[in-house]
Amino acid sequence: MLSRLLYNLLIHLGLPLVLLALYKPKKGKPGFGVRWAEHLGRTPASGQEAPLWIHAVSVGETLAITPLIRALKAERPDLPILLTTTTRTGAEQAARLGDLVVHRYAPLDYPWAVAAFLKRIKPRALWVMETELWPNWLAACETRHLPVTIINARLSERSCRRYARFPGAFDALSRPLTHLLCQHQDDADRFARLGIDRARLAVTGSIKFDLQLGDEVQARGRALRQRMGQNRPVWIAASTHQGEDEQVLVAFDGVLQRHPQAVLILVPRHPERFDRVAELCAPYGCVRRTGDAPIHETDKVYLGDTMGELPLMLAAADVAFVGGSLVKVGGHNLLEPAALGKPCLIGPAYFNFSDITRQLVAQGGAALVDDAAALGEKVSALLADGSERRQMGEQAHAVVLRNQGALARTLSHCLASLEND
Repeated sequence: MLSRLLYNLLIHLGLPLVLLALYKPKKGKPGFGVRWAEHLGRTPASGQEAPLWIHAVSVGETLAITPLIRALKAERPDLPILLTTTTRTGAEQAARLGDLVVHRYAPLDYPWAVAAFLKRIKPRALWVMETELWPNWLAACETRHLPVTIINARLSERSCRRYARFPGAFDALSRPLTHLLCQHQDDADRFARLGIDRARLAVTGSIKFDLQLGDEVQARGRALRQRMGQNRPVWIAASTHQGEDEQVLVAFDGVLQRHPQAVLILVPRHPERFDRVAELCAPYGCVRRTGDAPIHETDKVYLGDTMGELPLMLAAADVAFVGGSLVKVGGHNLLEPAALGKPCLIGPAYFNFSDITRQLVAQGGAALVDDAAALGEKVSALLADGSERRQMGEQAHAVVLRNQGALARTLSHCLASLEND
């Protein structure tokens, strides 16, 4: 097909840029070490016979798929699972699953890399977390009659209109998909509008609502809060991006005018930025989590410079702002703070998580803030009003509870697909 030939030409021309983006050393960002060649299909044998291949691109998707993997292994302990990620942080999260899975880095979407990967691994089926559709992956699966299931599938109206302009290309992309387990009925309807047979579509909800944040997270959060001073108001700015930290600190200046003892927990999204953000926070008195130093009354900022510990830092806070939303990144998921019963704040650029954000805002569990000044004002007001904080937190938690059950529905569909495909 012409579109696929053009696609392959372009990605091969861009290969040097792809490799540079993946492997260029960045301060504070761990590299791939000797495993870099896995991205090019040079994948070590997994030691498994016909494993189920599950792909979760990065840390967020790996966290979301973890409960499903645990439930699947409880039902089918004999089922070998190969879990792939693209990023190093996703690999670190996958390592926490221990011997439930074998981890490999996913092949980049080059025909020869995908072919080499499939020849070595010989999977029985592919499950993809969210709508991560790569043309050469899917074409190779179709050629090998390999069933492909999309979990937590979503399709925005904007993406639907774009795909509709190129029906032939979308048909080639979607034809290998055996099952699409959609988050919402709207997603299923959009896929159907693009020509996907309803028999391949099911609405199971988002398994991200079924996240498990147990007593250990709450206990570690309370311990951190005690280190900061039990009577000091604490708010968190989670998953911030470049250009956003400065805005958060402007907001913090406003908070400190009303709450001089307040503490800001600041958690940048990417580890390569930890040192730079620490420099920005130094005038406030900054304690880094990796330093494990005592937190004095003069210290105003606690920098979360570790990976995988965001839930316990959310648990330590009174109010949660979720970043990627004061800059045009598209926001991040509000589910973790909502599940912990925290009042949630998010900026105007939340388009990657519009469904959950709108639900939380409509039910009073979250509020939108237009800019740094509005963020500072809202945080200050919530820190001063325990009743409003509790009410927002309860509403946020209620939204999460109402949406749970997707894990069981998804597992049921997936188990059936293993039997029938």
